[in-house]
Parts: sequence; structure tokens; C-alpha cells
Amino acid sequence: MRILSFIPMMLLAACGGPPVNRDASVPLETVDYVDTKRYLGKWYEIARFPNRFEKNCEGVTAEYARRDDGLISVTNTCRKGAPDGEEKVANGRARIVDEEINAKLEVSFFGPFWGDYWVIGLAEDYSLALVGEPSGRYLWILSRTPMISDEVRDGALSDLKAMGYNTHALYWTEQEAA
Repeated sequence: MRILSFIPMMLLAACGGPPVNRDASVPLETVDYVDTKRYLGKWYEIARFPNRFEKNCEGVTAEYARRDDGLISVTNTCRKGAPDGEEKVANGRARIVDEEINAKLEVSFFGPFWGDYWVIGLAEDYSLALVGEPSGRYLWILSRTPMISDEVRDGALSDLKAMGYNTHALYWTEQEAA
């Protein structure tokens, strides 16, 4: 009987994630190749699909570094409420899933639980990255600088729309100017 009462709770938890903001009929593809040495380093979050783990976060950054064990360390920093708000840090790890292209990764911030991290767009000079995952629930626009030009923003939005994303659902992260 306990198992029967547990099943509805699990179903409710599974349905409680963020909404899907991508047309699943459009196949999601990664970039052809990511040079991990060039990708490592600090990125500023320009925009994201709202999600519970970044609630009330501004001034968000992600820093990636190679670990001795071959994994990639992930350090996400969030400022609560404003770019100068209280700093919250989440440390995780990433592993490359497809080493031929290095564009499909999995990231974990908690124990054995891993989530997809796909590089679906990347500027030739590695100044801008579009990161998503197959379900269409998560999406990030990342930049090497805290601000991007209108031209770069419009290009990213155009690319995302072509991939089936609802760009109207993006939350634009507040960043302090460098």
C-alpha cells in the first residue's frame, strides 16, 4: 500500500519541472566540434530559461577548468537579487559524452545525478555559446563578457528560433558592466 501512495508523489515530482520551450519536431543538434581548451574559463550568463536552481539569480557566471581525473570542474556563481547581491556558489563536475565532437556533456552538482549540457551554438572566436539540452526545458546564452551587442543578441535569438526555441521565454540576466 505504501508503494501505491508513493507513485503519485513521484509522478507529481516528475511533472514539476520547468516548462518545455522548444518545438520538439525540430531536431536539436550540437555544433560540429568544441575545442575544450578554448571553451574552458569564465563565461557570463546573458540569458536563460527560468529554472528553480537559478531563482532570483543575477550576475551569474560559470567557470570551467580541467581536473586531474579528466573531468571538468564547474563553478557556477549567482548573486541573489542583484549583480552586487549576496554571492552563492555551486560546485559541480562535467564529463564529455562524445569525445569525437566534445559538444555533448553531462553535468552533476549532486551525487549520481547528471544532466545534459549540449553546446548548440558557438561563435568562431569562442566569445558566445548557446547551451541547451534535448528536452527543451533548459537553455542558456553565455558570453565571455558581461554584456553583448544588440547585433550579437539578435543573431543568437535568430539561431535559437531556427532551432525551435521560444525565445520569448528567455530571462535576461542582469550583469554589472565590466
